[in-house]
Amino acid sequence: MNRYPLWKNILIGLVLFFGLIYTLPNFFGEVPAVQVSSGKATLKLDAASLTGSIEQALRDAQIQSTGLFVDANSIRVRVADTDTQLRAKDAIEKRLNPDPRDPSYVVALNLLSASPTWLTAIHALPMYLGLDLRGGVHFLLEVDMPGAVTKRLDATAGDLRTLLRDKNVRHAGITREGNNVVLRFRDAGQRDAARGAIQGSTADLQLADRDDAADDLKLIATLSQAAQKNIRDFAIKQNISTLHNRINELGVAEPVIQQQGLDRIVVQLPGVQDVAKAKDILGRTATLEVRLVDETPGALDAALAGNVPFGTELYKERGGAPVLVKNQVVLTGDRLTDAQPGFDGQSHEPAVHLTLDAAGSRIFRDVTRENVGKRMAILLIEKGKGEVVTAPVIRTEIGGGRVQISGRMTTQEASDVALLLRAGSLAAPMEIIEERTIGPSLGADNIAKGFHSTLWGFVAIATFMCIYYALFGFVSVIALAANLLLLVALLSLLQATLTLPGIAAMALTLGMAIDANVLINERIREELRNGVSPQAAIHAGYERAFDTILDSNITTLIAGIALLVFGSGPVRGFAVVHCLGILTSMFSAILVSRMLVNLIYGRRRKVESLAIGQVWKPGN
Repeated sequence: MNRYPLWKNILIGLVLFFGLIYTLPNFFGEVPAVQVSSGKATLKLDAASLTGSIEQALRDAQIQSTGLFVDANSIRVRVADTDTQLRAKDAIEKRLNPDPRDPSYVVALNLLSASPTWLTAIHALPMYLGLDLRGGVHFLLEVDMPGAVTKRLDATAGDLRTLLRDKNVRHAGITREGNNVVLRFRDAGQRDAARGAIQGSTADLQLADRDDAADDLKLIATLSQAAQKNIRDFAIKQNISTLHNRINELGVAEPVIQQQGLDRIVVQLPGVQDVAKAKDILGRTATLEVRLVDETPGALDAALAGNVPFGTELYKERGGAPVLVKNQVVLTGDRLTDAQPGFDGQSHEPAVHLTLDAAGSRIFRDVTRENVGKRMAILLIEKGKGEVVTAPVIRTEIGGGRVQISGRMTTQEASDVALLLRAGSLAAPMEIIEERTIGPSLGADNIAKGFHSTLWGFVAIATFMCIYYALFGFVSVIALAANLLLLVALLSLLQATLTLPGIAAMALTLGMAIDANVLINERIREELRNGVSPQAAIHAGYERAFDTILDSNITTLIAGIALLVFGSGPVRGFAVVHCLGILTSMFSAILVSRMLVNLIYGRRRKVESLAIGQVWKPGN
């Protein structure tokens, strides 16, 4: 009656064993580390060569590392203490960035888990800690929405010029005045023709007539409310995407980057120690430019000798080859609407396919027609410094707004260049309007307080249960400990971020989880009062309490899911732990405690009494 089959006992034991394994990494803490990542958008992180350079730099400085870890975006060196961390950072910086004014790599201070290698090898990793527990930096950035709209209006003015030229509609000038684009005409017929052409090409503009004089007829174009909303939404999404790309350089585990209100973005970087470096990366501005390469005989040699010809600048290509580029900007990234990796239709080599807007298409068509056989450089300008992403030869006139970049690229490089051109710059300027730094000591204090609150809550519950329910209370405490073990293991396995509200949810889960065991124990007592035998009372107690436990947990889970769906920030952190805690409590309170009770009483043929505390019978 009260025996589990062997396979079920083994299964529950394995679950608890794996729970213990995946909980262990959280007890080892973190140690200082130095992280190396690419400092330039066009520079690919070559882990194989960099690893050797980093190890040599550490050997030269007589610094002993405790581990070197490589991932897709960075290389991290783990050291023993903060003094060694600072020395290692200086040694690596000097080795990898010989010219401090033009650093190729970002060398930043960071923290790494101190878990043994064998745990890391099976992907047993600690939970991420939120900003309030680990310390770090909180930024609130405001997006310049009027600037984004103005930028769109400037592009619209250029597009209208191209449209009217193609439709052979004469005008007396097109200018942007505030939030309007003003088109001037000398006769009403041309204005009516312009209105028809514009309405046939776009639905984003609202048109209105204004006559200042008989020969000064105006057509006022303003962006519709829907178009302005789309511009604002795009600016926020594009800036968030770009911030994600930039924060990869810092190697922050679980950064929080989310929209707040209509025009603000919250950025939280847990564990970041180098605040100045974080501000520098977040505040970086990047622009895309297309220029022609100066291929005048002898000009490049003169530039390399230090005599850069007037009207040109010397840059480096992706492979490090020098390129002499003319100062005149042919096209900017404002005209780029999309960039996707693909393949050349003829050679089947990897390529990048670009899509330009109407004005950009016209400019590109004219430039390529006039410069067939010459090289054209695509540059990315960051922090006042530029690099040539690619410099292909113009084979033929390119029209229609579809541009292909190919030649000497791998499939991965084509994908990287497409991402770079698509999300390398911000859609609208941003400004840091709030900055908060939470020190590691404050985070450690919060962890200590949260740990002690959970510990003493557990001790108080355990004391009460053991006194009131005797042996069954002790079984309930073991089940409660298993619940906490499985909850932490799940959070670690899912790589969830633990915050102070999450710790509060853990403490609440303890109280809610023990409630199921209280129901079971009281039901067993009730069966004993009714004169049922001990073995039958155990069986009936677990079977008849199950429905009540299930109902109460489902209703609580519904509330938790509502918090998870509609909440944000700390509320969602609370809800995640709360929902997982309900699931683990069902497993531990019913299966784990039942397994223990079965092991204690299930193999006895005859049980005289149960150690479940005082059983008050009717009439006593």
